[in-house]
Amino acid sequence: MPYTIDARGLNCPEPVILTKRGVDLGEEHIVIMVSNQAARENVSKMGISQGYDVAVEEKGGEFHITLKKKAAPQNAPAAAEEVSVLVKSDLFGNGDAELGQILMKSFLYTLNETAGIKYIIFMNRGVLLTVAGSPLLDHLQALEEKGISILSCGTCLDYYNIKEQLAVGAVTNMYTAMEILTSTSRNLTL
Repeated sequence: MPYTIDARGLNCPEPVILTKRGVDLGEEHIVIMVSNQAARENVSKMGISQGYDVAVEEKGGEFHITLKKKAAPQNAPAAAEEVSVLVKSDLFGNGDAELGQILMKSFLYTLNETAGIKYIIFMNRGVLLTVAGSPLLDHLQALEEKGISILSCGTCLDYYNIKEQLAVGAVTNMYTAMEILTSTSRNLTL
């Protein structure tokens, strides 16, 4: 009997995250139901990257994606690998601010489901996400509860005059940030 996930009506990254949870449980046969093309493509790509054979069947405008385990996972990060993330803005990418906020929220939510993240360092306008009133505090607090170090640039907090409003994590400096970024095995910069 396959492990079944009903992700119809859900937007990315939720169908991928739900699928990843099934993969993390060690399920060898997973069926995911989604209702949009983007979710179909993203779930299929994730399944392939995790070492599954992928089959997609369209049923009445919905997609049923079947994942069946094959060889050991491909492109999976090593368990001992440490990843640091540098966030330089309160928006994800350049362009429309509303879309940038939506994407940043989605990114931080997805980070909570990603293995290997050790540090998230906030610089420049990124520190605006770590202070009281940030709409993303719940995501950052969940990451901190998982043991991920949340660090905000002290110079940046001072520049924006918000150091007293820091609501998650700790204050850091450029030297410590550089030590972290050069000592972790992988880095991601936004």
